[in-house]
Amino acid sequence: QVHLVESGGGLVQAGGSLGLSCAASGTIFRGNRMGWYRQAPGKQRELVADITSGGSTNYADSVLGRFTISRDNAKNTVYLQMNSLNPEDTAVYYCNRARRTPYDACPFNWGQGTQVTVSS
Repeated sequence: QVHLVESGGGLVQAGGSLGLSCAASGTIFRGNRMGWYRQAPGKQRELVADITSGGSTNYADSVLGRFTISRDNAKNTVYLQMNSLNPEDTAVYYCNRARRTPYDACPFNWGQGTQVTVSS
């Protein structure tokens, strides 16, 4: 059974910071590149950061230099530290297996996500 639980979202003023956590059950973590996605109202879900089991990371241009992804393989948990937030970061944030290209494996069933709202 694959289960993902995201937490840590909330309301923050522009320029502020938030830290997200995602706990995974089952075998989702083992050996998988994990990612944080976000979906803003009326927009498609997008991958904003991902990390391999060895710790190599990638970021979307829109968050590069502001967001930091990390993982604790012993705890089956992935984190996203978000700094210098702006209203364009407002979205529901989800974690899942990272799919960077159409050739990568599809994400697992999605969790409920965590809402991040940035006020101007």
